[in-house]
Amino acid sequence: MSARAFEAFLTHIYMDVGARARFKANPRAEARRAGLSDEECTALENTDWVGLEMAARSFARKRELKRKEHPRNSFKDTLRNLLASFSAPFRRH
Repeated sequence: MSARAFEAFLTHIYMDVGARARFKANPRAEARRAGLSDEECTALENTDWVGLEMAARSFARKRELKRKEHPRNSFKDTLRNLLASFSAPFRRH
C-alpha cells in the first residue's frame, strides 16, 4: 500500500467517530478492510489510543474554528451579492 493510502486511512480514523470506534474495537480487521499490508496492520495494533483521541479532538476543534472564521454564506457576502445584483442594471458598460 502506498504512503498516501495509509495516510488517507489515518485521516478517515481521525475524522470519523464511527470509523474510529470500529478501528478501536478491531484494529487489524479495519486496517485489512482498508487494504493495508500485514506490516501496516501490525503497526496500527500498537496505536496510542489516548494520543489518537486527543489528536481527533484537536483536529475537530480546528475544523470547527475554521468554519466559524470562514462561513460559506456570511451575512457580509450575502449583502454584497444582493447589492451587486440590484446595481447591475445601472452600471455603464
